[in-house]
Amino acid sequence: MKQRTRPDRYTTEFFRCLEFERGVSPRTLINYKHALAKFRASKDDLPGWMDLKADDFRRYLMRLAAEDLSKPTVRLHFAALRTFYRFLSERFNLKDNPLKQVQLPKLGRKLPFVLTPNQIDELLSAPLRIPKEKQAPVWMPARDAAILEFFYSSGLRLSELTGLNVSDVDPYSESVRVLGKGRKERVVPVGAPALKAIQQYRHAAKVEAGPLFLNKARKRLGVTAVWALLKRYLKHTSIPQEVSPHKLRHSFATHLLDAGADLRSVQSLLGHASLSTTQIYTHVSIERLRSAYDEAHPRA
Repeated sequence: MKQRTRPDRYTTEFFRCLEFERGVSPRTLINYKHALAKFRASKDDLPGWMDLKADDFRRYLMRLAAEDLSKPTVRLHFAALRTFYRFLSERFNLKDNPLKQVQLPKLGRKLPFVLTPNQIDELLSAPLRIPKEKQAPVWMPARDAAILEFFYSSGLRLSELTGLNVSDVDPYSESVRVLGKGRKERVVPVGAPALKAIQQYRHAAKVEAGPLFLNKARKRLGVTAVWALLKRYLKHTSIPQEVSPHKLRHSFATHLLDAGADLRSVQSLLGHASLSTTQIYTHVSIERLRSAYDEAHPRA
């Protein structure tokens, strides 16, 4: 059994930069640590980070392919390595970045699954129409309804939603202040149903300040708990497949574009740094229009 790779000067500085300077999410930090550790453990006699060559990474790419990993997983590993080597170039004056010479397998375009408006209505109403859990605080259904309404209304990332404080939501301007990736702040509009659900939850749970969404112990609700509550309510709907919290964000963006919102506005609402990231939702909208056309038009 191989010993765990110890952090070195370069990776220590890199992870510190990611966490405290760039403000990446905890999940991204864990993924990057795992990717770099997996690479170092792939071969006992690898040179130091500054001495690796493109062939070292090509051999690693072949090794990952031999493990039958999916293309997205392989690209995730190399995204971590590429980010790390850009860091080495900027902070430690690495002259030749070996990863610039490594070609990765191309991904086929996979459109994100989105819920229909009717499915959204069914899911959002679930917390208040199913039987309440025994021994749970009486305010939990109101909290869960507020979470689902707020998720779909604002299109926030899961980490952004759980990180909200009471003071971040402004009912007068009908907006929420969000600290997103890279610690970039943005202001997002929030719909009246979501604000009403928040008000009802806060009144029921007597939430006056501090974290907005609380767990049973009245501490900040974690991301795992949101996954669990979504999974629980999906069992009480007719939605045919598992839906992650991120699918509510996909649905938010796609429904805006379906209704005529421009791409730049949706990019700003989602907090995407690049417009190309947002453009995937235009393809979803086109596919949905094509499907509707094929089903409805007599000569489709």
